Amino acid sequence: MFEISVQTYAHKSIVISLQELFLEAMNEQDFGIKEIISHAKEYGFVYPSSEIYDGLQAVYDYGPYGAELKNNLKNLWWQAMVKLNENVVGLDAAIFMHPLTWKASGHVDSFNDPMIDNKDSKKRYRADVLLEDKAAELATNGSQDKADALLKEMGKLLDAENLEGVRQLIIDNEIACPISGTLNWTEVRQFNLMFSTQIGSVADDANNIYLRPETAQGIFVNFLNVQKTARQKIPFGIAQIGKAFRNEIVARQFIFRMREFEQMEMQFFIRPGEEMEWYEHWKQIRLKWHRALGIPNEDLRFHDHDKLAHYANAAVDIEFKFPFGFKEVEGIHSRTDFDLGNHQELSRKKMQYFDPTINKNYVPYVIETSAGADRLFFMLLCNGFKQVTAGAEAHQKQRTFLKFHPALAPVKAAILPLVKKDGLPEIGRKIFEDLKYDFNLIYEDAQSIGKRYTRQDLIGTPFCIAVDHQTKEDETVTIRHRDTMEQERVKISALKGIIEKEVSLKNIFREL
Repeated sequence: MFEISVQTYAHKSIVISLQELFLEAMNEQDFGIKEIISHAKEYGFVYPSSEIYDGLQAVYDYGPYGAELKNNLKNLWWQAMVKLNENVVGLDAAIFMHPLTWKASGHVDSFNDPMIDNKDSKKRYRADVLLEDKAAELATNGSQDKADALLKEMGKLLDAENLEGVRQLIIDNEIACPISGTLNWTEVRQFNLMFSTQIGSVADDANNIYLRPETAQGIFVNFLNVQKTARQKIPFGIAQIGKAFRNEIVARQFIFRMREFEQMEMQFFIRPGEEMEWYEHWKQIRLKWHRALGIPNEDLRFHDHDKLAHYANAAVDIEFKFPFGFKEVEGIHSRTDFDLGNHQELSRKKMQYFDPTINKNYVPYVIETSAGADRLFFMLLCNGFKQVTAGAEAHQKQRTFLKFHPALAPVKAAILPLVKKDGLPEIGRKIFEDLKYDFNLIYEDAQSIGKRYTRQDLIGTPFCIAVDHQTKEDETVTIRHRDTMEQERVKISALKGIIEKEVSLKNIFREL
């Protein structure tokens, strides 16, 4: 059992065991999460960060197979967004930005969450999440009208910044702390989510800067640079993959909500007045992309925002059905000209585009697609985790495997000599050397072939290639397919073509 160290904002250090994490998950009806968390750690996908020092809450490291899966996912997004769209180009902006960037974006003044503490359990919660969970409970129990009324009242109080009213609403609805079971709540306070630090050799207020809470602003401040140097005409987009940092009040549900995370964002610049047309366009394109990954239709849905962010005139989430319910994995927002307009005003630098088609200067409007790489990784892990009964009726066993699309699988094929003698390892090594430039492979010759098949199933390898004595006679091998466990005899010379056909990104792109 490993432990995760948590430091509260009252500067008290506590330790949460994985067992307690599982209990929290069970309290949230996360009945499938326990096995997935254990599997992710045991088979090299995700580790608690700094585990030898008892870890750090809501910070995780990606292991050998997790790093491969995440890189494959990011590469697929980049290829689909930049390579398949002639009018989308890439950018890699710095994490540190001038502090006025975050003043213009609204993050300095408005990037807050309402927090509340339970005096008995000493646990901290987001006040709005407590109320949203209560509304969800009411809706589940058939009281949809009460749920809607509760959310409407919460929205009114938050818009008016009536934090005492929010606290009273929690008490009036008898929302108790899940740990202590009491209504002994502190006042509600606003908590800014940005991490700050100092730049330079002297630590004073003049040198305060922030770790970026989103990657979008790096795109906005570079809008004209990219437009001119890439010779783009509106409409066009700028895509970026990068780290972002948020000091979340409550970070939970494994890697779903973390303090250090990675975003895959594209800002699409358009003429004012055309935003709803492009908004609908990118909604459908992005939903189709998720389906192409192998996510069933019934596990994806749109969720329109009831309360819009300060920069948006339309917003929708693409949600995936996790074991703990439908949750956001990507957002599509119509950001109007909020960002470019504010940067123009504060920097006093023109952020306008001259449109030769209509012979007019204007500040472009923006449609944003913003996906969390870590949440999409988690989605693939949850969707791919399979436990099925296999074998003849008299000898049935439960089989666990990860069903990833072959193009996304961390390892594409495993080379497995049947025995460690009779020249079979040498043949296996030659196959490995011939294919390693094209695919990520594993070579393994320890233990029985059955146990080796099982290990590859557990990391999601789509193909296992067994080298046996017949290989010496006719240069054929047995290739085993992960999902069906079917085996076929093929020529060694045909292996590259067989694997390449299945793991090619074209298999996904054909669906887009």
